[in-house]
Amino acid sequence: MSKSVTTSAVILRPHEIPRSDRGGGAFTTPLVSRRVGATSFINGITEFGPGKAVDFHSHNCEESVVLLEGEAILDIDGQEIRLHPFDTSWIPPNVVHRFRNGSEDAPMKLLWIYASPDATRTLESTGETRLVNSEHHASET
Repeated sequence: MSKSVTTSAVILRPHEIPRSDRGGGAFTTPLVSRRVGATSFINGITEFGPGKAVDFHSHNCEESVVLLEGEAILDIDGQEIRLHPFDTSWIPPNVVHRFRNGSEDAPMKLLWIYASPDATRTLESTGETRLVNSEHHASET
C-alpha cells in the first residue's frame, strides 16, 4: 500500500500491513489514517495473546471498540465488563479504561476507531501522552 495521501477509496489488507508490538502481549495493525487520506478518524486492529492486557489509559477523543474474536474484559469506571464477539463499546474522551483478554487459552482481536486522526493515549500510571499513530511507527503528516 502506498503511504501517500489519496483522493479516492483505498482497500487495506491487514495481512499485508506490518504489526506493531504494543507491549504486554498486544500487537496492533494500523489501518485507516492520514496516510490514506482520512481526515476525521483512524482505526486499526489489536490482537492480544492469551491472558494479556494493555495498561489503563485514556484518549483525547471518542473511541469505539468492536470485539472481533475471543473473550474480552473492559475495565472501566470500577467495573469489569465481559464482552462477546461483536459487542461494541463507545468510550467518551478522557475516561480511563483498558481491555484485556478474558481467556488464558485463546487470542483476542479488537477493531478500534478513534474520532480524531490526532488521537492520543495517556497512560494512567505515568501520565505519559503520545499520539496513537506514533505507537505504530507510522509517519503521519
